[in-house]
Amino acid sequence: MSAERTRSIEENRMGLMDHLRELRTRLMWIVGALVIGTLISMIFATPLLEFILQPLTALGAKPVAIGPTDTITVFFKVSITAGAMLAMPVILYQVIAFIAPGLYPNEKRNLILLIPGAMLLFAIGVAFAYFLLVPAAVRFLQEFLGDIIAQDWTIDRYISFVTRIVFWIGVAFEMPLVVAFLARAGIVSGQALLGFWRQAIVIIAVMAAAITPTVDPVNMSLVMAPLIVLYGFSVALAFWLYKPRVPRDFSQE
Repeated sequence: MSAERTRSIEENRMGLMDHLRELRTRLMWIVGALVIGTLISMIFATPLLEFILQPLTALGAKPVAIGPTDTITVFFKVSITAGAMLAMPVILYQVIAFIAPGLYPNEKRNLILLIPGAMLLFAIGVAFAYFLLVPAAVRFLQEFLGDIIAQDWTIDRYISFVTRIVFWIGVAFEMPLVVAFLARAGIVSGQALLGFWRQAIVIIAVMAAAITPTVDPVNMSLVMAPLIVLYGFSVALAFWLYKPRVPRDFSQE
């Protein structure tokens, strides 16, 4: 028994080390994709910055830099954010490849199919945030007490405000796809999600407060509204696609 136990411990240790080595490899691919995406984005940093500033410059305003390193900070912030967006397919693939061995064959196929859908939903979320949420938020904040307070925004805070909203709304738009996969795999059900709606509203409110670095309820509501709609749509998908998970028979593998 002692020899068998020792052999079992060694096998478990080797299995853990294999997983850690694979995780290291996946992380190296992710970091490499982020670096390459950031370097590519640096080439287009100026037009990207002009594009991000468009909702503000359309109102006749122009941000200011009040520190000697503000422009450099903004340059890298825009490049890294755009680089993360470019690297998103590689990041998703590496995450999926790492967790795929623990899934059923049909779940692996469904997970691979998530990549194009996730990228499409992310792009839709980014477009929704930039073309609808950001202009409304910028206009409201520019006009709020604008008759008695000069609205001279700093470039670093404006870029942080826009990139945070655009990036995280893009990520949030992938929620229905993730819930659909989990429901199809029998991990979550529509009934469970529906019973969780009170907690979900609180979590969404916290997320909206974190995404919008302002204290006004208007901008927070602008972010909360699509997140609540996405949660409701996710619940509907879970009701439609839920399939009880069948216990895995390892003896046939």
